[in-house]
Amino acid sequence: MQLRLVERLLRTAKPGKPWRPRNHMGSGVYCMNDTVAPARAPLSGWPKAAVDFGPLILFFLANWLGGEYAPDQKLFLATGVFMAAMVVAMAYSWLKTRRIETMLLVTGGLVLVFGGLTLLLKDETFIKIKPTIVYGIFAAVLGYGLITRKPLLKLVMGPALPDMTDEGWTRLTRNWTLFFIGSGILNEVVWRNFSTDIWVALDTWGMVIVSILFTASQLPMILKHQNDPPKDDPDKTDLAKGGAPEA
Repeated sequence: MQLRLVERLLRTAKPGKPWRPRNHMGSGVYCMNDTVAPARAPLSGWPKAAVDFGPLILFFLANWLGGEYAPDQKLFLATGVFMAAMVVAMAYSWLKTRRIETMLLVTGGLVLVFGGLTLLLKDETFIKIKPTIVYGIFAAVLGYGLITRKPLLKLVMGPALPDMTDEGWTRLTRNWTLFFIGSGILNEVVWRNFSTDIWVALDTWGMVIVSILFTASQLPMILKHQNDPPKDDPDKTDLAKGGAPEA
């Protein structure tokens, strides 16, 4: 859920190519079958925010209201609401864009698995360790990229940061790996030593705030590790001088 704060900057779906006539085998016949339908635009604005944060908000509200009417069952109620909200979010994303973003798919799948175990076995432990599992998966994937010298974060954030240097991607991947490890440890400490209400507050608003602050702390490093635009590009040179590129 936290990395999706950064993923909101990303647009990994490539736009479809416009139709261009093609001459097949020199026959002079142009085939309309070469038309490529444009990709649907990714979610943005309020729909994107609703998909990203709606399930969390409903989870928090269900736990809070459940405490008023069914204190012993409030987390189970909140878990059921959370699961339903994730299904709705994934379905809405698919209907609107014909794709489900990786972070939403992974998070939603784990919510359904661990939420289902929580309700089936009447054990709060499963939903409480779910964030630890999510953070662990992300840390392991990014860590593997560091070991193999293939910063996998670039595959996700590349379209948003096209001028980032390889060293910048390595540093950013390392920092996010450490962040997820720390987040997993924090989740374990809180759910094992504090009340359920405090854990719910951390899992919703607490980690969102921490993630925003962490993302902001990475901006100076991101700006520092940018490739300079090519100096021999006449179009960019002319535009920088305020003129139009030569025809």
